[in-house]
Amino acid sequence: MLHPITTNHYLMLSAALLLIGTLGVLTRRNIVVVLMSIELILNAVNINLVAMARYWQNLQGQVFAIFVITVAVAEAAIGLGILIALFRNKETVQADEIDLLKW
Repeated sequence: MLHPITTNHYLMLSAALLLIGTLGVLTRRNIVVVLMSIELILNAVNINLVAMARYWQNLQGQVFAIFVITVAVAEAAIGLGILIALFRNKETVQADEIDLLKW
């Protein structure tokens, strides 16, 4: 017999994505991996918003999730543009080797 997927399943998936994204941001040095980890964190937030919107039977969480997706797309585009500019100047994508703001 199949069990229905409940809100708890979505919350556990969201918590797992949040954990993986946070570990990726804190432990990785490659800026591309850090940007992907930030996207995982934003997707975890979106899953929470949609799950709670479904649980409370309203659309506000889903609408807010669409706004979060829009901000994530803009962040990815701007972040990759900055990353390309940094790679052209420094020829590396390692976060600890980029010291443009140091005196």
